[in-house]
Amino acid sequence: MIHAEGITKSYGDVQVLKGIDLSIKKNELISIVGASGAGKTTLLQILGTLENPDEGLYELDGTSPFSLNQKQLSKFRNREIGFVFQFHQLLPEFTAIENIILPALIKGDNKAEAEKRAKELLSFLNLSSRDHHKPNALSGGEQQRVAVARALINQPKLILADEPSGNLDTKNSEELHQLFFDLREQFDQTFVIVTHNTDLANISDRKLEMADGKFI
Repeated sequence: MIHAEGITKSYGDVQVLKGIDLSIKKNELISIVGASGAGKTTLLQILGTLENPDEGLYELDGTSPFSLNQKQLSKFRNREIGFVFQFHQLLPEFTAIENIILPALIKGDNKAEAEKRAKELLSFLNLSSRDHHKPNALSGGEQQRVAVARALINQPKLILADEPSGNLDTKNSEELHQLFFDLREQFDQTFVIVTHNTDLANISDRKLEMADGKFI
């Protein structure tokens, strides 16, 4: 699913990634751990095509996204990659279901079809009764599950998560971690998760540790 070779990235005089090689199979759930400043988030942004590497090869399911023009790349990212962040980035003026369907509407899907898929996801995530609540009426755990549903709405091949349980209490963190495994079984997706949560890292298919811009 993912093949990366010799990925480097610098910001000014600071080299953040120093030749990353990475291979991930379809349906794997991978955690990336390491101290702050190790380069984890920068790598995740490159895997998500939000940042370009300075050097190196990156392929996602046989496509080299950085060879695409900007319009093609945006379309590719919207269809193939879902994102879950520590800060859920829900739009406060929109309801849960409106937040979830946004990527589908950007893709050009029919609104009624998008809402039907969103309701199926909300049901799977035990949020059916919260579909018309705005984010400020949802708990932290519910907001993060809405963000997960938004990441899944376009049925992407790859889900990237950056400290997804960083703002959750222990109970909600455990539920979110189990949810990732349930989603992997249900929807056959590949997960790459940057985390400081030791429990999540230890139950992943593989735990990869970064230090000083490299895997160790």
